[in-house]
Amino acid sequence: MKIRRPRLPRTRTGRRRLVQTVMAGCVLALAPATWLFVSTADRLGTTADAPRTQVAMVFGAGLWNGEPSPYLAHRLDAAAELYRAGRIEVVLVTGDNSREEYDEPDAMRAYLTEHGVPDARIVSDYAGFDTWDSCVRAKKIFGVDRAVLISQGFHIRRAVALCEAAGVDSYGVGVDAKHDATWYYGGSREVFAAGKAVLDAVFQPDPTFLGPRENGVTEALAQARG
Repeated sequence: MKIRRPRLPRTRTGRRRLVQTVMAGCVLALAPATWLFVSTADRLGTTADAPRTQVAMVFGAGLWNGEPSPYLAHRLDAAAELYRAGRIEVVLVTGDNSREEYDEPDAMRAYLTEHGVPDARIVSDYAGFDTWDSCVRAKKIFGVDRAVLISQGFHIRRAVALCEAAGVDSYGVGVDAKHDATWYYGGSREVFAAGKAVLDAVFQPDPTFLGPRENGVTEALAQARG
């Protein structure tokens, strides 16, 4: 069976239109990532730059044999550092607990308590199935209006943009990460995830699971104030 190769336009006008079409496609593909970069430019920094805020949010990043993955551990280390420095009062850990044998929030809580954050200052969101869900639930379920968000650098811009769209005044701390295969995969994935982020920000769908209002953050802040 003979395979026909696509033919390029023969005329100069046809070739010019083809180039213009390809360029337009590239612009459209990169537009969401550009939006994330521009909209969050003044809302990112390090743990040393983070403003004093009542709540820090840590997004799940996978478990290895029931323990936080190295990437997730780095995020939790940053939260513990902020707590010990007195820059935050409560940590909201948000992750996946969609099946019994996989529980990101409890693993995150255990790690934080081992690193000096009192259990009473940690609040768990067990239905943070993706970034948008975590942001919406922080606002609608836990009543968080302002937060420091903690994630890796390749993800933090999307987290800040989506939490802002969900009504949470946000400042992002992008923690360092080894530039290994996971880092490169995460960076590449963000190019495509940016498109979904735009749709989430524009159409603001309900999260996978919403549920009733929870008082965990309010109660933890009350305990923090004695």
